[in-house]
Amino acid sequence: MKRLIETIRNIFKIEELRKRILFTILIILVYRFGSFVVLPGVDPSKLISLNESNSLEGLLGLLNMFSGGAFSNASIFALGIMPYITASIIIQLLGMAVPYFQRLQKEGESGRKKLNQIMRYLTVVIVIVQAPGYIRSLVERFNMAGIPNAIYSINGEAGPSIYFYISSVILLVAGTLFIMWLGEKITDRGIGNGISLIIMIGIIARLPGAFAAECTTRFKGGGAGLLGLVIELFVLFLVMVGTIALVQGTRKIPVQYAKRVVGNRQYGGVRQYIPLKVNAAGVMPIIFAQAIMFLPVTIAGFRQGSTEGSNLSSFAIAFTDYTGFWYNLVFFILIIAFTYFYTAVTMNTNQMAEDIKKNGGFIPGVKPGKKTAEYLDTILSRITLPGSIFLAIVAIMPAIVARMGVTTGWSHFYGGTSLLILVGVVLDTLQQIESHLLMHHYDGLTKTGRIKGRVGRM
Repeated sequence: MKRLIETIRNIFKIEELRKRILFTILIILVYRFGSFVVLPGVDPSKLISLNESNSLEGLLGLLNMFSGGAFSNASIFALGIMPYITASIIIQLLGMAVPYFQRLQKEGESGRKKLNQIMRYLTVVIVIVQAPGYIRSLVERFNMAGIPNAIYSINGEAGPSIYFYISSVILLVAGTLFIMWLGEKITDRGIGNGISLIIMIGIIARLPGAFAAECTTRFKGGGAGLLGLVIELFVLFLVMVGTIALVQGTRKIPVQYAKRVVGNRQYGGVRQYIPLKVNAAGVMPIIFAQAIMFLPVTIAGFRQGSTEGSNLSSFAIAFTDYTGFWYNLVFFILIIAFTYFYTAVTMNTNQMAEDIKKNGGFIPGVKPGKKTAEYLDTILSRITLPGSIFLAIVAIMPAIVARMGVTTGWSHFYGGTSLLILVGVVLDTLQQIESHLLMHHYDGLTKTGRIKGRVGRM
C-alpha cells in the first residue's frame, strides 16, 4: 500500500504526465456529459419510462454498452464512436485487398494522414446511413411500448416530422464527429489511444448499474446471497487473469545477426527476438463473427410474411438467443476460423523472412529465405490454435454465466469484446504511465518486469 501511494505521488510530480492525466479526465467528463444530452423533440420523462419497460438486448444492448448508455438515452452521442470503428475496419480490409490502400499503408506518415482523412469521410457516410435507422427504431420502440406523445415536432405538434428527422440526423453526425475529435485530442495531449479509451469509458459507465442490478438479484428472496456474489467475483477475476495472459502472450523467435567489423567498430553479432502474439488478431474475429451471427435475424425480418417466412423465422429463432447451444457452437467455430483468417492476412511470414534476410539475420538452425518463411508460418499456426480456442471461450463466457443465473447486464463483463477492450486499453494506459515514470528515473508500476501493452490497436 505504501508503494502504491508513493507511485501515485511520483505520477503527479511529473508535470507533463500530470497535465496529460488531468486533460484526459476533462475530456472524459465532457464525453460523459454529452451522453445525457437528449435529442431535441424527445420527451426525457417518456424516455425514462421506455427504458424501464423495454430494455435493449442483443446487438442493440451491445451498442448501448459501447456508447455508455447514450444509445438508450437518445443522446446526441447515441451512435457513439462505433461508426468510426466500422470505418477503420473497412479501411483495414481494403488495405488487404486493394493496391491503392496497400500503397498508402507503405507511404509512412503521409500515407497515414491520407488514410485517416478517408476514414473520417467514410465515418460521416456511415453515420448518415445509420442515423435515420436509429431514429426510426426509437419511434418504433415508443409505439411498441404504448407510450404516446413521446416525440414532438418543431411546431409543438405530437409525432415525429421531417424536420425532427433532419435535425436529429445532423445532430447525430455532429455528435459522432465530436467524439472522434475528442478521441484524437486524448491521443495527442492525453494518455493512450483516445478512441479505445472512449470505448472503455463507455463500457465502464455501465459497470456500476450492472453490478447494482446483480446485487439486487442475489439478495432478493431465493437468491444465492453473499456467497453467490463472492463466487461470481472470483470467477470474474480468473477470467480477467486469463484474458490478460491471452492479450500479452507471445512466442519469442530468436534471430541472430551476422557480425561485421568496419574499422575499429563491430556491427551486428547480437541476438534479437521476433515476438509472435498468441492472439495476433485481437478482437477482430469476435467482431466479424458477431456480424455474421446477426445475418439470420436480419434476413428473417425481411422475409416475414412470405411463404417461406415461417421456416426461415424458426431457423432464425435459434440465433436470436445468445445463450442458446446452437448460437454459441456456431459462434465458437466462426471465431476460430476468423482468427486463422485474420492472422494469415495480417501476419505476412514471407515479408518477415525477406526483411530478416535483407538485414543480415537468420534464425539459428533454419535456412534464410523460403525455409524461414515456412518455419515462421508453422510456429504461427501452432500458437494460433490455442489462442483462437481461448479467444472463443472468452467470447462465449457471457452466455455461460448467463445460463448460470447471472443478470444480462453483468454477464457482459465476463467476456466478449467488452472484456478484451477493457483489458487491452488498461494495459496500454498503464504502459504509457510507466514509460513516463521510467523516463524521469522513477520506479515503474510493478516491482519486476515491464508492463506490456498490445502490439496492435483499434
